[in-house]
Amino acid sequence: MTLPGLRERKKQRTREALIKVALELFTAHGYERTTVDEIVDTVEVSQRTFFRYFSSKEEVAFAVQQMVEERFVEALRRRPPGEGPFDALRNAVLSGWDTIGDAITEVVPLDLYLRTFQMIESTPALLAVHLRRSTEMEETLARIIAEREGLDVDADPRPRIAVAAFSGVMRVTGQMWGRGTDQSLEAIRALTERYLDHLGAALAPRWRDRT
Repeated sequence: MTLPGLRERKKQRTREALIKVALELFTAHGYERTTVDEIVDTVEVSQRTFFRYFSSKEEVAFAVQQMVEERFVEALRRRPPGEGPFDALRNAVLSGWDTIGDAITEVVPLDLYLRTFQMIESTPALLAVHLRRSTEMEETLARIIAEREGLDVDADPRPRIAVAAFSGVMRVTGQMWGRGTDQSLEAIRALTERYLDHLGAALAPRWRDRT
């Protein structure tokens, strides 16, 4: 009974070491200039070991982001059924920012995660992947919202429209946070809340009449 537990923990430590080293090299030297050989040499494992855990450099670059996204999806699934679609999305993401720090630091230091976020935004090859992943995530969220509301997502456009509006706010939030001077999780959570609260005002028919 003990050996499988030890084996699994060793595999988890190897996976986390590969993620940490890869992200450190990506953020220090650039994603394109970092090779798989450099990653495995630093961790002191073989290429075969790397590809046992990750199919490519791209996959390891998004490994922590993938974890964050999976936690958000699960948080949305757990929101009370009485919440409206946008409230469920809003509360899921804000509650996620309240707890995600501990989950991230189990894998990589928080500052490394934040630097990786910025590195993805500034690397054309990764930004293209990020946008593709965002589109896939929007479809997942729209289907969850449709299921919560008892709708056919392919017949009723509202779930996809609500998710598109939400995702647009999140995209702007990430961009503005990346340009700011305070790049803590507390800062991005506060910015997320403030920008989501502005969505209704941004969609008002007239802005000049609002004070």
